[in-house]
Amino acid sequence: MSDRIYNFSAGPAILPEDVLKEAQNDFFNYKGTGMSVMEMSHRSKTYDGIIKSAEKDVRTLLDIKDDYAVLFLQGGATLQFSMVPLNLMPPVNKADYILTGVWAKKAIKEAKRVGSVSIVGSTESENFARLPKQEELKLDPEASYVHFTSNNTIFGTQYKTEPVVGNVPLVCDASSDIFHKKIDVTKYGLIYAGAQKNIGPSGVVLVIIKKDLLERSSDTLHTYMNYKIHVENDSMYNTPNTFGVYFIGLVCQWLIKNGGLDAMYQKNLDKANILYNYMDASENYFNPAVTNKDDRSLMNVTFRLPSEDLEKEFISQAAAAGFSGIKGHRSVGGIRASIYNAFPIKGVEAFVEFMKNFKAKN
Repeated sequence: MSDRIYNFSAGPAILPEDVLKEAQNDFFNYKGTGMSVMEMSHRSKTYDGIIKSAEKDVRTLLDIKDDYAVLFLQGGATLQFSMVPLNLMPPVNKADYILTGVWAKKAIKEAKRVGSVSIVGSTESENFARLPKQEELKLDPEASYVHFTSNNTIFGTQYKTEPVVGNVPLVCDASSDIFHKKIDVTKYGLIYAGAQKNIGPSGVVLVIIKKDLLERSSDTLHTYMNYKIHVENDSMYNTPNTFGVYFIGLVCQWLIKNGGLDAMYQKNLDKANILYNYMDASENYFNPAVTNKDDRSLMNVTFRLPSEDLEKEFISQAAAAGFSGIKGHRSVGGIRASIYNAFPIKGVEAFVEFMKNFKAKN
C-alpha cells in the first residue's frame, strides 16, 4: 500500500483509496471552477449539482422511491437520538427500543426525555453477547415506532435481517453498516447513519425517512430539529457540510462502479470469513463477547488473546507492522478489527498472517 497503513479504526474509518485520490485532485480546483468544494457557495449551481448527484446515487444504491426523502444533516447519529423521538413519538408519546449495546442505550436515554420508552428486547444481562431473538421481543402494536441498532461496533454483533415489527414504523441506527449490503428500505420508516464509519468523513449524517411520517413533525419544534423543514429545504435549511456531502457522493459512485451493494456484500462476507475462519481454528484467538456465531458482525470483528499482557504486546507489534486502530473499545478491552467497505481483502489476509506469526513467537 506504498506509504499507507492498514487502518482498522472503528471511526472515523478507512475510505476508498480511489476516492481519496479523486478528492485530492479536486481539492484545490474543483472541475475547473477555480476553487475547492470547501470554498464554494452551497447555493451555487455547481454545488447544487454535487448534492443532487449524491442524493441520486444514494437512491440508486438502495433503490429508494419517491415516497422517501433523503437528507444530509449534521450532528451525527447523536443528534438523531433526539430528533427521532421529537419528530416521531407524538402524538402517542411512547416508543419501543431494542437494547443491544452502548449506542442503543444512548438513544434510549434521549428518547426518555420526550416520552415513554419500553425496552422490548435486551441482552444487557449477558453483556450484549448476542442479539435478542424475534420471539423474545415484547412489542407494543400501538407504539409510535420501534428503534434498533443494526450493527454494534463495541461488542461486534450485527443484525442479518431486520426485526419484524408489524405495522409499527421501524427506525434504524445504521451508522456502522450502511451500504455494506442491499436492504429493503420499504421495511423502514426511518434510517439514519453517521457517515464516518462506512460512507464518508465525519460531520454528515444520512437520513432516509418515509414522507408520510413527516406529518408527525410538529411546527412547535425548534426549527433545526424538524425533519419537515429539512425536507422542504432539500437539506439546505442551513449551510450543509459541503465537503462531506461531496465525499459521500464520491463513495456512492465508487460503489456503483464496483458492482453496487450486492458485490460489496460478497466482498464483505469474504473478508470477514477469512478472519473468523482463522480465529475459529485457533486456540489462542477467541471471541467470548459473541456467544451466537450468527450474530457476528461483518464490520467489526472483536476478539481476545489468552492474557491482557499478550493483548498489549499484540497491539504494539501490530502497530509497528502497519496495522493501526485494533485496540478494543475502552469499555470492553481486547482487540477489534473494523473491516468496513473500503478495507481491502489483502489487508485482512496480511493481518491473519501477522496473527499466525505472533502466535508462533508467543
